[in-house]
Amino acid sequence: MARRPDPTRKPALLQQIIAHLADKPLSSLTFRSLAKALDVSTFTLVYHFGTRAELVREIVRMNARGASPEETAMLPFDTLEDYFSSLSQSWRWTQLPENLHRQRLELEAGLLEAVERDELSITRDYFARWIAMGTAALVGLGVDRDDAAVEARLLVNMFHGVQFDLVLNQNLEASTAVFEAAIAHHRSRVEQLITEVVQ
Repeated sequence: MARRPDPTRKPALLQQIIAHLADKPLSSLTFRSLAKALDVSTFTLVYHFGTRAELVREIVRMNARGASPEETAMLPFDTLEDYFSSLSQSWRWTQLPENLHRQRLELEAGLLEAVERDELSITRDYFARWIAMGTAALVGLGVDRDDAAVEARLLVNMFHGVQFDLVLNQNLEASTAVFEAAIAHHRSRVEQLITEVVQ
């Protein structure tokens, strides 16, 4: 009689793989190198993940800063204060030391997707989800939909850029100053766009 698969084995392997990647690029990932580093067989990795592309998807799913159910449930925001408070909350999440490694893997996975477009799309999917969520939030606050889509994309681009700065340079003070300046600019734009709709 065949032994039943252990449901905890795959999540445990993923945690080991992510720890292994703490000082290694995602692009170097192969089943053979992983099997050697984790002291498991390549068959074990193939059994649980199928292909390298699926393994990368699993790593990104575990690490990507996608919109949580709690954040999605906050839509639409009742006030501008609620909206900007949520952005500050996201930046605080970014600053946590345990999340810097997660962001580095997410950013690297996004670059891999630019090359392996047919195999990988999860980072692009998260990117699109954040833009859709931001657009819906701004429309709910009274911004015209077309303007909201542009502002939401600009905000997501800014956020990813500042995250990259923080991961690359690890200068929290400088990155935070840029984030706060960008948010202040975003707020003035949003307030202006709401006023234009009202008029």
